[in-house]
Amino acid sequence: MVAEALPIPEQISVVVFAGDPLSRAGIISQLRRAQGIAIASADDPPEGAVALMAADGMDDDVANALRALRARGIGRILLLVARLDDRDLMAAVEAGVSGVIRRSEATAGNMAAAIRSTSAGEGTLSPDLLGRLLRQVGQLQRQVLAPRGLTFSGLTERETAVLRLLAQGCDTAEVGRRLFYSERTVKNIIHDVTTRLELRNRAHAVAYAIREGLI
Repeated sequence: MVAEALPIPEQISVVVFAGDPLSRAGIISQLRRAQGIAIASADDPPEGAVALMAADGMDDDVANALRALRARGIGRILLLVARLDDRDLMAAVEAGVSGVIRRSEATAGNMAAAIRSTSAGEGTLSPDLLGRLLRQVGQLQRQVLAPRGLTFSGLTERETAVLRLLAQGCDTAEVGRRLFYSERTVKNIIHDVTTRLELRNRAHAVAYAIREGLI
C-alpha cells in the first residue's frame, strides 16, 4: 500500500518593514521558524503579499508609510506595535491596516497566525483592542455622524428609508405618502443619492444599496 503524499501548505509571502535594520532582522529570524511563511523582497513584493510593519507607536511617519504601502497595491497590512492608545488605533484603521499585534505578544507563532489571518482577509485584533475600537466607532456615530443625520453607510436615515420603499416597489408618490414627504422631496432625495454615489438612476441606487447591504 502506497501512502498518499501530504499536500504542501501554500506559502504566504511576507514583506517586513521596520524603523531599524536590527528590528527587521529579528522579526525575519522569528518568521523563518514558522511553516508556510516566505520572506519576500520589499522592492518587488509578489501579488497578494502581506506587509508586516513594525513600529514603536502610531505617528504621522508610520501613517504615511502605511498609506504608501496601500498606494503600491499592498492591501493586506499587519501592524506590529509597542504601544497604541485609542486615537492611535483609529488612525491605524484609517490608514488601512488589516490587523494589529503588540510587540509584547509577538512570538513566532502569534505573528504567523496573525499573518495567516491577514492573508485570508480577516482582521486581527486582541479582544481588548477590539473593545476599544468598537467604543471609538460608537463614539464617532453618536458625536459626529448622528447629529448630522448620517450613518456609516454614507446614507442619511431618510435616504435609507426612501431606498427601502423603492426596493419594495413603491413609486415616488407612494414613498412620499408613507414618509409624509412631498413627491418633489422624494425625487430630490433620490437625485442627491444618485449624484453623490455616481449612480445612473433610482434603479441603480436601489441595486447598489441592496448589494452593499445598506437596506
